[in-house]
Amino acid sequence: MPNQIQESSSYDIIQDELQQFEPIGLEQMKGVKLMNRIDTKYVIPIAQLAPLLRIAAPDYYVQCTDGKRTASYHTIYLDTADHRMYNLHQSGRKVRQKIRIREYEDTHNTFLEVKNKNNHGRTKKKRIEVPGCTLEANTCLQTLPQESGAFIAEKSWFKLSDLKPHVENRFERITLVNRAFTERLTIDLGVSFHNDENTRDADIAHLVIIELKRDGATFSPMYNLLVRLHIHPGGFSKYCIGCALTNPKLRRNNLKEKLHRIERLKEQR
Repeated sequence: MPNQIQESSSYDIIQDELQQFEPIGLEQMKGVKLMNRIDTKYVIPIAQLAPLLRIAAPDYYVQCTDGKRTASYHTIYLDTADHRMYNLHQSGRKVRQKIRIREYEDTHNTFLEVKNKNNHGRTKKKRIEVPGCTLEANTCLQTLPQESGAFIAEKSWFKLSDLKPHVENRFERITLVNRAFTERLTIDLGVSFHNDENTRDADIAHLVIIELKRDGATFSPMYNLLVRLHIHPGGFSKYCIGCALTNPKLRRNNLKEKLHRIERLKEQR
């Protein structure tokens, strides 16, 4: 599954804009975990990102690791054989879960994560590090540490034996932190998908997914900026979109408008 930023000219401009941000290291980031938070997502064409970064630079730090201002991610999403987590999400269920194995490729740290969303829109994430786990669909479950089963049983509605790999994604992530350290902003670009059930690939490299992560209604310079630019929030699950784009057998009634919008935004590159 290739991870390529297909909009190369836009990507180069974005890299130039990131040089205007004051960098912040991983150690400084530890105080902005926001593990119990409200997430607000926005989806924009990649061409809109550079102007947005240019305006935001005075109010934010950018996470920087070994001189690199983007980070590479590889994720395998687990689900039941009957796609229960996907179906709950696409049917509009507010209380839902996702389970994934994620590798931070630049630091080679790998985590098993359970994300719970409640009916008030708050997301609570629990995770454990799983050193030695290989992010290959046919071996990832077998290489999880022994305590992974107990973690899944305690933190989710499922047993590890219920789960199997369904969809992988890769992307580059920009992480910004406001100067008050009360908000984290992630910007995902170059998102590509691979379906582990049928080997189909897809990508949404023409889009950027912005996510504001904050505890409650704390002040957000970016939120105010997005309102001023008439960029509106909207739910967007990379797992569900990846499933829908790569598996035509799945139900997608509640995702049709998002899938249509993905196609429409191609015209705004």
